[in-house]
Amino acid sequence: MRRVKITDTTLRDAHQSLWATRMTTADMLPVAEKLDKIGYHSIEVWGGTTFDVCLRYLNEDPWERLRQLKKIIRHTPLQMLIRGQSLVGYKHYPDDVVESFVTKAVENGINIIRVFDALNDIRNLETAMRAGKAAGAHVQAAMVYTVSPVHTGQHYLELALRLAEMGADSICLKDMAGLLDPYRAYELVKLLKENLDLPLQCHCHYIGGLAFGTYLKAVEAGADVIDTATLPLAFGASLPPVETVVRALQGSPYDTGLNIRELFEIAKYFEELRKENGFKRGVTRINDMRVFDHQVPGGTISNLVTQLEEQKSLYRLGEVMEEIPRVREELGYPPLVTPASQIVGTQAVLNVLTGERYKLVPGEVRDYIRGSYGTPPAPINREIARKVLGDREPVTCRPADLLEPVMGKIRNEVGELALSEEDVISYALFPQVARRFLELRRSGGLGRPEPQNEKNVNMRVNNAARAGAGVPAGTAKESSAKKVAQVPPAEAGSAGTVEKEAGELNLHDIRELIRLIDETSITEVSLENAGLRVAIKKGGTCGVKAAGPEPEQKVQTVPRDTTEEEPAKTARPADNLKAGAVPVVSPMVGTFYRSPAPDAPPFVKVGDRVQKGQTLCIIEAMKLMNEIEAEVSGEIVEILVENGQPVEYGQTLFLIKEK
Repeated sequence: MRRVKITDTTLRDAHQSLWATRMTTADMLPVAEKLDKIGYHSIEVWGGTTFDVCLRYLNEDPWERLRQLKKIIRHTPLQMLIRGQSLVGYKHYPDDVVESFVTKAVENGINIIRVFDALNDIRNLETAMRAGKAAGAHVQAAMVYTVSPVHTGQHYLELALRLAEMGADSICLKDMAGLLDPYRAYELVKLLKENLDLPLQCHCHYIGGLAFGTYLKAVEAGADVIDTATLPLAFGASLPPVETVVRALQGSPYDTGLNIRELFEIAKYFEELRKENGFKRGVTRINDMRVFDHQVPGGTISNLVTQLEEQKSLYRLGEVMEEIPRVREELGYPPLVTPASQIVGTQAVLNVLTGERYKLVPGEVRDYIRGSYGTPPAPINREIARKVLGDREPVTCRPADLLEPVMGKIRNEVGELALSEEDVISYALFPQVARRFLELRRSGGLGRPEPQNEKNVNMRVNNAARAGAGVPAGTAKESSAKKVAQVPPAEAGSAGTVEKEAGELNLHDIRELIRLIDETSITEVSLENAGLRVAIKKGGTCGVKAAGPEPEQKVQTVPRDTTEEEPAKTARPADNLKAGAVPVVSPMVGTFYRSPAPDAPPFVKVGDRVQKGQTLCIIEAMKLMNEIEAEVSGEIVEILVENGQPVEYGQTLFLIKEK
């Protein structure tokens, strides 16, 4: 009998795939001991998007999450995923950042490091693998599986042999898009096992429905370990359920030996957690079944839907899905895994939204085409490269060789905000996000993470009202001048009232409440402020009237497209246009940054002369930093947006007096 081992991905990849990585540490700790006792080969708990989301959305320190889990999970190895030289970010980092991150990850509890590169360029794995081995971790080198004219069985065999020479302790066949069919899996695994003397692990997402059958044939061919998730976080864009896999192999020569009853006890916990937070189940949608054509992983499809919703263009999803294979071919058939999936997907979105292919090219896409991410599997379309790069020279060396060490500079830059070396590393990875987190921590303002379900919307609405009244969010304290009224249960779908007497009602309050209403079944929230009653209704309508009997005066309407139908075209006049000035408008919804880094000087200031094509600012959207360029030459006469401010599609950013 050859027992097949199981890696559980519930605490990392599964909730990244289905729940937007919104499971908190507090959600994980109560079930951690049971997970430890199951007998898994390993438990994946860290890496991927978890690091970014902890800091950006959950108000959590990802390092502290790892330490807390390690205190409870003492017998089962803890595993993480890193993107080679990109670690847990979306760009390449200098070698000293990679070395520091990997070393500290192992010190804080990681036993197994799975490392991959989106392009399968092994040069991008060298530093992370070397650092992992030096720190004493088991280093698993992953090969990203995809389908293209250049991704043959021989390609993967040669790649695996080179990874073994680099010191890999095991090899993983990483099928993030569910493209590996059962019989192809049998052939490929058999080929690899016949030529390699290393353990082989298979990681297949369910998406199009092949993964379960693929696992069975891979096991027959010699796969040693397979990745699964607990039932409530399985299927769809996630992985096959462990319960089904264990049952299918029970009594066979590949019996896992795991206790099915104990597995269902764990599943019960996560099912209750799912219901409590209103999280969705994994389902296979029509677009998921088309993965064999467009090759877009389910998680990326979810991100595309979110991106298009933010841009009020969800109705154009079909066009984007048609554009993605075209962009992928032009960019050299990269496997659609982070960050390549974001690079290809976002460029496809921009091509569709702007109406002109490659008119707007994010910095990350330009860097990819230049070779800053490594060598693509196939040559990039020459015309596209010429249009995007212009006179820029391509990168032909290992991309990280061009990056200077930065950890010393980062320590000085973050200063007293960092209380540990881990804080410095967080800042090195995500400067804008980490600075906000560290400043909030220093001020004691981290509080609780943003609740995700309708059941908790009352707290969120009341917190928004309390914040304007000078009362700390997330506390039970009420305004001494007037009590904050409770909002009726969200399930009722009725209007609710939040009274806000102290403080000033501002645009941020209104935008936050509009967002909350749209996420729930509440139809209206009313706020009283300084003798006025402000009614915010589903659909983005905001009305204001005196507290007395005066008729309502409509002051603002914000369209909120939540369907796949094309929204009505609305005029977007430029704000405060000066005579003869040319407006520069935002091509997307996002966050406006005047400079490339927190402490860097702004790209431009009022009075500067700019040339056509010169970078004016960055709009952070869709996980990428999108450089906005001047379309005319002239003088900057006005900047209409503050640094770090959210911007809407079509909002005027700059005014340029053409010369």
